[in-house]
Amino acid sequence: MRLLRQGNKEVSQLALELGVASNKLYRWKDEIGQHGDNAFPGPGVRKRTTSTKGATQGLEAKVKRLREDNEILKKAAIYFARELE
Repeated sequence: MRLLRQGNKEVSQLALELGVASNKLYRWKDEIGQHGDNAFPGPGVRKRTTSTKGATQGLEAKVKRLREDNEILKKAAIYFARELE
């Protein structure tokens, strides 16, 4: 991609030299344009977009609130069980 960004050669010429289809070079260029350094994070690692980061943070906050609610309900159940005895 560095060679493509330098702009010294046409995409078709680079594709021939690298043994890669030119449409792949265009796609990779678009991926870098959209996601920057996060475009190709590595094997087995998914790209994290801004929307997924926000969704993840929202879900983590919801899980935290639900855990707190569960703790309150457990304490309330113990309290009311003692009242019934």
